[in-house]
Amino acid sequence: MSKAESAELILKLYDLRREATMRKARDWMFFFNPTTAEEYMATMMDQEHGAYVRMVVSYWDMAAALVVEGAIDAEMFRKTNGEHIMVFAKIEPILSDLRTMWQNPEALASLEKVIMDQPNGAEQVKQTQEWLKTVQAQIAAAQAG
Repeated sequence: MSKAESAELILKLYDLRREATMRKARDWMFFFNPTTAEEYMATMMDQEHGAYVRMVVSYWDMAAALVVEGAIDAEMFRKTNGEHIMVFAKIEPILSDLRTMWQNPEALASLEKVIMDQPNGAEQVKQTQEWLKTVQAQIAAAQAG
């Protein structure tokens, strides 16, 4: 794969993220903070927001699969994307339970691999989780005040 081909695929992924429903789903996902696999599953099956969680998480796993399979250059993907880390940081603490629940030990494996294979991937996930806690506290304070 050439750099130009990789860049073209990244730009196509970017265009998909701009689609109206996907934009709404991504905005909603920012505020979704599941603490258990059961909560994640209940939301995933919910009529109102289920499609959002399924859309965003599967989108980033699909994009990551393109990286894992070599269709997109990993370094270029890392330099042009960051949202996938936030999405993974939200589900990482419950991922093992989700895989058990889904009877699928490979669920979201591409997303996990892309993040964990990058320099300081695990550290970035932990830093993002801490940042998300700070953001959640700020949101809660704003809603209370």
